[in-house]
Amino acid sequence: MASVKSISEKDNDEERDMPDDLVEEDHYEINSEYDAVQREYLAHHQQLEEFLSPMSLDEGVLYKLARRFSTTYRHLALTSDQQFLPTPVTQLPTGQETGRYLAIDVGGSNLRVAFIQLLGEAVDSDVRPTDATERSRDTIRKAQRQRVKRTLERAWPIQEHLKMDKAEDLFSWIGDCIAEVVAESLSSDATKKDIPAELDMGITFSFPIMQESLAEATLMPMGKGFAISSNLNLGNILLDGYEKHTKRPDDDDEPSSKRRKLFALPKLKIQAITNDTVATLASLAYKVKSLPNSRVAMGIIVGTGCNATIPMKLDALHESKAKSVNTMEPSAIETIVNTEWTISGAAPPLSELNVTTKWDVELDRACARPGFQPFEYMTGGRYIGELIRLILFDYLTTIANLSKRSLPANLIQEYALTTTYISDTVAKARSDPDLAKALNQSLPPPESSDWRWDTRTAGAFRKIARTVQRRSAGLIASAVVGLLACAREIELKEDSNSNTPEGAASPQSNGEVATQDIIPAAPDTAVAANHAIHRHVVPVLETPADWQSGPEELVVAYTGGIIQHYPQFKEMCQQYIDRLIMRTGPQRGGKSVFLREASDGGVIGAGVLAGMVVRK
Repeated sequence: MASVKSISEKDNDEERDMPDDLVEEDHYEINSEYDAVQREYLAHHQQLEEFLSPMSLDEGVLYKLARRFSTTYRHLALTSDQQFLPTPVTQLPTGQETGRYLAIDVGGSNLRVAFIQLLGEAVDSDVRPTDATERSRDTIRKAQRQRVKRTLERAWPIQEHLKMDKAEDLFSWIGDCIAEVVAESLSSDATKKDIPAELDMGITFSFPIMQESLAEATLMPMGKGFAISSNLNLGNILLDGYEKHTKRPDDDDEPSSKRRKLFALPKLKIQAITNDTVATLASLAYKVKSLPNSRVAMGIIVGTGCNATIPMKLDALHESKAKSVNTMEPSAIETIVNTEWTISGAAPPLSELNVTTKWDVELDRACARPGFQPFEYMTGGRYIGELIRLILFDYLTTIANLSKRSLPANLIQEYALTTTYISDTVAKARSDPDLAKALNQSLPPPESSDWRWDTRTAGAFRKIARTVQRRSAGLIASAVVGLLACAREIELKEDSNSNTPEGAASPQSNGEVATQDIIPAAPDTAVAANHAIHRHVVPVLETPADWQSGPEELVVAYTGGIIQHYPQFKEMCQQYIDRLIMRTGPQRGGKSVFLREASDGGVIGAGVLAGMVVRK
């Protein structure tokens, strides 16, 4: 019986029947076509890599940046009146605060209003296990319990015209929004009772403020697209915006679209005003009891803008800053500091290490306030989309040789390519062909254009977005590590791995720190601070005497749309932080740094801080 030949055998027979020169010629043509495609792809890939090379920061540069940030921050703490501002918050919440508070969160993009119910330790069991293992498990269970309830929460986008209007118009609108929530609270079945004379309130404000008491704040120059002047008394202007709602309709002839028609609303009593990063820190410290060997060390916001806060010793601050804290609380030895780390005073390390690119310069020059917040222009959600647009436009017109007229309008108009669009469409695309299809639908070229998105241009778009994201995450990680070193929570030794490939770390064999490489105690003067800039290592505080044995985990509380919702952004930040703190060997005591989400930290923190004041 004749055997049945396989397809491959038949193909081989056919090839054997063909003249040798025809077979070789056919294979040569196929290989040549394949090689040509490969060469073209590799050439374009290399061209794109070279085009984006100014945006690429390796681990060695990020480590140097962290060290320079650290010394710059220490200098600013001692000298600047615009940054490293002391707050009236000299301690974190105990977790025992209780009560119901009105909370307001004025962000760069949205206004949030809610009632915050602090449950304190009532949710924790009074029965304490005696077995060590069971005690540890019980601690973890308690840390996971919900200790805050939010009710009647509302959010409104802050329209661009409100950002550009007079302050009175903005705060009148804010007052109307607050009145909606207060009126709903008073009319709901759950809270039907006599109308209170006043409501205790906490306010979170996502802009630089100066404070002499926790209940008062003066606005400093704003960013994030706001044109409102500084030197405003925030408490007074907010209460003025709400005041009309405390009068009965016949008490005031002035109409309002959101006036309460049936009854006058209670007055508001401001218990606390704070910055959003301080609120985030307080929020996580209250909601989650520290796990064994874990404590909340700092807070960051990476959303529309970017900022950080951290507890610092008063002797690390300028005398006038420390004096303002001691005036409020004579026994205080430290305070929570609002760093405002994106303002220009912290920018020199970016230029010294050639982090700033031509695209950054172009974005900065076109901003409403050029040079005001260079770090935020590289990391904030308001600007990431615009930075990607500038780079993509440059690529399409210089590398792809496309005319401006053939491009989508959103690639030509300033700030028309939003970070939200890139996060939802570009960062989540599974492949270049899928992205090209999506772009032709959601970001189409003009009808008059012959050009369409293809896999190459879509792939370039995705590569550009990923590169900007990676740099932003690396910069945030460097700043976090630098700030922790500034506060002497970790050490940053001089790097001997400058020439090692990215990702390579060179731990010391025993993890010890050379004595000659450590900076002495924090200087008391600006001159000493300048001298410290040229030393090698930022020291750490001694481990607390009552600290349990085992590695210490420093928790960085975070919130904000970018770090919470942009795909893989938080993960990139954490990876960079891990590698930076281990680059020159393990931290003393095996310290690690862990990012932990403080969801809605602004509005919750406002309620927590109000509760801290009322409880005193």
